[in-house]
Amino acid sequence: LLPKGVDPLDVRYNVIQWVHRSTRGWSYGGSISDPRTGEIIKGHVSLGSLRIRQDFLIAQALQAPYTNNDTDDDVALQMALARIRQLAAHEVGHTIGFTHNFAASTNDRASVMDYPHPKLSLKDGKIDFSDAYGVGIGKWDKVTVAYAYQEFENNEENQLQKILNKAFADGLRYISDQDARPKGGAHAYGHLWDNGSDLSDELNNILAIRKKAIENFSADNIKSSQPFSVLEDVFVPLYFFHRYQTEAVSKLIGGLDYNYAVKGGNQTIVKRIDGETERKALQTLLKTIDVKTIAIPKRVLELFPPRAMGYGRDRESFKSKNGISFDPFGAVETASEMTLSLLLHPERALRLIQHKSLDNNQLGLSEVIDTLIEKSFNKNHKDTYNQELQNVVNSQVLNQLFYLAANENTYKQVNAIVNAKLDEIITLLKVKKTSPVQKIYNTEMIKSIERFKNNPSKFKKTNAPNIPDGSPIGME
Repeated sequence: LLPKGVDPLDVRYNVIQWVHRSTRGWSYGGSISDPRTGEIIKGHVSLGSLRIRQDFLIAQALQAPYTNNDTDDDVALQMALARIRQLAAHEVGHTIGFTHNFAASTNDRASVMDYPHPKLSLKDGKIDFSDAYGVGIGKWDKVTVAYAYQEFENNEENQLQKILNKAFADGLRYISDQDARPKGGAHAYGHLWDNGSDLSDELNNILAIRKKAIENFSADNIKSSQPFSVLEDVFVPLYFFHRYQTEAVSKLIGGLDYNYAVKGGNQTIVKRIDGETERKALQTLLKTIDVKTIAIPKRVLELFPPRAMGYGRDRESFKSKNGISFDPFGAVETASEMTLSLLLHPERALRLIQHKSLDNNQLGLSEVIDTLIEKSFNKNHKDTYNQELQNVVNSQVLNQLFYLAANENTYKQVNAIVNAKLDEIITLLKVKKTSPVQKIYNTEMIKSIERFKNNPSKFKKTNAPNIPDGSPIGME
């Protein structure tokens, strides 16, 4: 603890301070440097209290802890504390000059300078929280400390290069913000809040955990005497539990493996992700728009009444087009838009065409859209609730295709392929045998395609309800 009477801003003391905040936000690791030499003379970390709340809420959503009493918080508390310990190390890393490494999660938690997602698994049908967050610093962190702070008697430049060459020879990667943050990004391994060396396998794992937790979701996910409006908000991080891994998997499609390579170094400069990996990613990604995955079960809907007085919706809540009542269509619309806007991002669509032209074994844009149509417009459900949700998904598919077809910041090849696929959707909907009600919907979708094709310049993208805030799970 800071000695009694010492000001936290006293330049003689490095400080980690706990700051309360009533809304979500970031934590920070800053420093004060001598302007003459660049020497860091004081590190100052601010950890926000909302870090604890976010991880606690995730664990609460995943496990239904209050079946027997209102005090069984240990699993959630331990996960949140593990996160804050890791966060403290991350922010200290910033104070001593280190930047984010968003490729570390693909190297078995090689750095605390990544943004970690809870690493969970299913064991004997139960969610295992024991390895949610790593302990200690990683291999990349040791490399950066050695590179930045180790002293050498001679040949410093050669010695520094040896440190990096060994790290890269050992398979370590370094990818930072500029490549990891863009939604249309191409790097296959630089992502925020993801896990695993095989991103598609990890998304399957996350979807299985999510499915199990939704099956178990009940009033026991909140304490006695809490309003059911609180239960609805607890459900949010569970429903969107797959959001960050979904983004990571999307970047395998039309993706690249590249490094900040230098002449004379030992790193791969740049190469395309192979077609087999892309196709595996596509099949996995499309599970996140499958109605069976994203439909909120009917029994769960019965737990979500109109919001109680004093518990209105905020930026962490589901949005509703129903006024005061819960909107299950809106949740599916938001979830499907999340995936489709990533998959059909204009930059990704263009790369798919370019990569296919260089190697016919690559996944191409036509194949992506054909597979998407098969997983959307070709789907039928006997259950009327699921069929209505399928219409919501299909409408979002059209919305994203319209956006891509009308996009003026790409090449005409993209527009041409998408327009051809829209014609194929019209043909499919015209010949499809279905119920009288569904035929009405299909006719309206045909008309919307025809209206778009008659005047694409007038198209305005319809945005789904905003996805509730999810980041930060715990750091900056």
